[in-house]
Amino acid sequence: MINRILIRLKVLQIVYSYYQNGKGDLNVAEKELLFSLQKSYDLYFYYLLLITEITDLQKRLIDARKNKLLPSEEELNPDTRLINNRFAAQLAENETLRKQVDERKLSWADDEEFIRALLDKILASDIYQDYLKKENDSYATDKEFWRQVFKKFICNDETVDEHLEDKNIYWNDTDIVSSFALKTIKKFSEKNGSAQPLMPMFKDLDDKTFAINLFRQTILKGPEWRERVEKYLQNWEMERVAQMDMVILQTAMAEIFSFPTIPTNVTLNEYINAAKYFSTPKSGTFINGILNAIITELKKEGGLLKD
Repeated sequence: MINRILIRLKVLQIVYSYYQNGKGDLNVAEKELLFSLQKSYDLYFYYLLLITEITDLQKRLIDARKNKLLPSEEELNPDTRLINNRFAAQLAENETLRKQVDERKLSWADDEEFIRALLDKILASDIYQDYLKKENDSYATDKEFWRQVFKKFICNDETVDEHLEDKNIYWNDTDIVSSFALKTIKKFSEKNGSAQPLMPMFKDLDDKTFAINLFRQTILKGPEWRERVEKYLQNWEMERVAQMDMVILQTAMAEIFSFPTIPTNVTLNEYINAAKYFSTPKSGTFINGILNAIITELKKEGGLLKD
């Protein structure tokens, strides 16, 4: 699940924090990086768990209305299509999700008000009304309903993002992680039952190694990378360069020199995008100019043996 785009963003955050805190213990900072990546993986399960929590809340509300002293006809005979959704039931029984929830102590127990607000949005939506009208009552219809709901009301929703960021300081990558959860929903198959595969934390050990090595090369060779950057800062003093911009340039340099199999244009694009994500509106152009100048000269000198 944790791809190299997310790894780069996390490395930048931890490197920036490392310098902001006056440097310190490299091993401690590395553990912080791995902890931050683990929290992103936890967030993936929180997103999936949200579907089961919304379903459970609706069931509790329906049961409470039925058990009122004088329930109305509508309360006695509510529409139960949402609580009987086959996809949500399959997700609730998923073996990997249940294992992670138990081992990592993941829970929405303190967030009922937030979940209730989401439920109200869903019930008032055209998506839900269309779902009720569907004559094709099937697993595919149930899954498609949750795919649409997740995409509209959970992915990249400002209210959801803010709530998650308030819930955990490491959850500032909601746009990326929610997209992984959405891809997971699309891949679900009824025939897999509770054994439906979910995304692993890392696709393979290479990605975890990439995270650790990129972080270490950025810090350990920091003075060398900064010296190279300084040569191209025409009419600029190092002190005037935004700290995050310098961290982005330093990390990009570490990747260019330390990972020969990663094309330079990939590195260039990734860190220009990171500048837009983390720094000032003009940072992308600034970083693009500096990195392009460094790469061009290195290629002329034969000091960069890759495209």
